[in-house]
Amino acid sequence: MFKEVEFTQVKDNVVDLLKNRWGLVTAGDENGCNTMTVSWGAVGELWGQDMATVYIRPQRYTEKFMNEQDYFTLSFYKDDDKKRIHGICGSKSGRDIDKIKECELTPCFDESAPYFEEAELVLVCRKAAKSRFDPADFIDKTITEKWYPEKDFHFIYYGAIEKVLISE
Repeated sequence: MFKEVEFTQVKDNVVDLLKNRWGLVTAGDENGCNTMTVSWGAVGELWGQDMATVYIRPQRYTEKFMNEQDYFTLSFYKDDDKKRIHGICGSKSGRDIDKIKECELTPCFDESAPYFEEAELVLVCRKAAKSRFDPADFIDKTITEKWYPEKDFHFIYYGAIEKVLISE
């Protein structure tokens, strides 16, 4: 069971959630969805609203669902769940296996984008913009060599946080 709260009421350190505990970004609907780990991201205020950004490489299966849908979720889990969930969602493709089933996650479709009952915190985000990293814009020229040897520059999804759900 979840309760809705204001984003400013989130007590967790969101930087720690993204960087150290990781989360899942999920898009799709009851007819098809996919989830993947996310550790690169940011939250804050942009364009007068609470905003989350996530970075997704073009070859990721989730990117297809992000393109097709107007909403996505970011969800975060207990430390004990990290190894089980992220061992699969961070290394396997939804093209090859049913990651949700393999992780024993229970999907919820009662919001604008799917999330999972096992989550502690869910951010329901409406896509506000999409862009892509351009290597010409990198001031630190080592970024391309270190992070993009295959030239598969991330898409950047900007999501207006419309709802925040906390597990009770």
